[in-house]
Amino acid sequence: MHAVYMNQPGGPEVLQYGPMDAPQAAQGQLLIEVHAVSINPIDTYIRKGANYWPLPQPYIPGADFAGRVIGLGPGVQGWKVGDRVWGSNQGLLGRQGSFAETIAVDAQWAYPIPENVPYSAMAAIALVGITAHLGLFREAHLAPGQTLFVRGGTGGVGSMVVQMGHLTGARVITTAGSPEKAQQCKALGADEVIEYRNEELSEALKRLAPGGVDLFWETLREPDFELAVAAMAPRGTMVLMAGRDARPPFPVGPFYVKECKLTGFAMFQAPPEMQRHAANQIAEWVAQGRLLPRIDRTLPLSQAQQGHRLQEESTVGKSGALAGKIVLVPDRLMS
Repeated sequence: MHAVYMNQPGGPEVLQYGPMDAPQAAQGQLLIEVHAVSINPIDTYIRKGANYWPLPQPYIPGADFAGRVIGLGPGVQGWKVGDRVWGSNQGLLGRQGSFAETIAVDAQWAYPIPENVPYSAMAAIALVGITAHLGLFREAHLAPGQTLFVRGGTGGVGSMVVQMGHLTGARVITTAGSPEKAQQCKALGADEVIEYRNEELSEALKRLAPGGVDLFWETLREPDFELAVAAMAPRGTMVLMAGRDARPPFPVGPFYVKECKLTGFAMFQAPPEMQRHAANQIAEWVAQGRLLPRIDRTLPLSQAQQGHRLQEESTVGKSGALAGKIVLVPDRLMS
């Protein structure tokens, strides 16, 4: 098989593409023929040397996958060869990743792809969708009628938060960097879109939510707690899912006087049963056409270097050039 791999941390150029020995399905694992994967910011952080956990050598990056079962390891039940599956949580906690033509995945991290849903859709929605679901419902307990704010309504996680908030019956406020992206946010279900290049965010939030927002979802790697706490309603909740190395000031007084809550979480640390609960509802929404993936572009797997470079420029470099996920497809399947 061919795979993307690295032998040492560094820039996108450390990613190599070439032949590797195909894995075997161990106890409790599915052997999967990969049809699509997607790039997440965490993939670029690990590639650059973020010392989260020891990595296999050589290391195959990538968390998300969608493909077809081609083998069953000992003890696997409930699956058969030919089943279409999707999932995330690969390439994390010391596991090998998904950027390969064939992968071996613990069955607890795989979920069935609904009929007539393309592989690329589920690969693009995997980590960002499960992250959004866990944050909105397990952490923040979002309810109908509440006001939700999330930065970047066309981004990977942001677009999922906008759509799930809308599906829940919340009033959704988000941001966009252009009129075109603002229209895309509206199409996803946002009730209000702040074009942050034209209007100061803090002033816009005062205008749109004078009583404060019930849930403030922060996607920035450097959170602005002064802005967030000022924008939150009494007993509001703020969700953090980024910014591992951030050390910003925090307005303790206004926060506790408002009786607010702050919750941080990492999707990959959620137990399998919680991730599966999220995945089941996500798949149902996708099958119904109520939850849509945001795919900015599709590249062959052999161009993972280019994909990583684009992802890094958009997130770390803050270019905002991407409006959705980068999906990689094995070269043999590219038409």
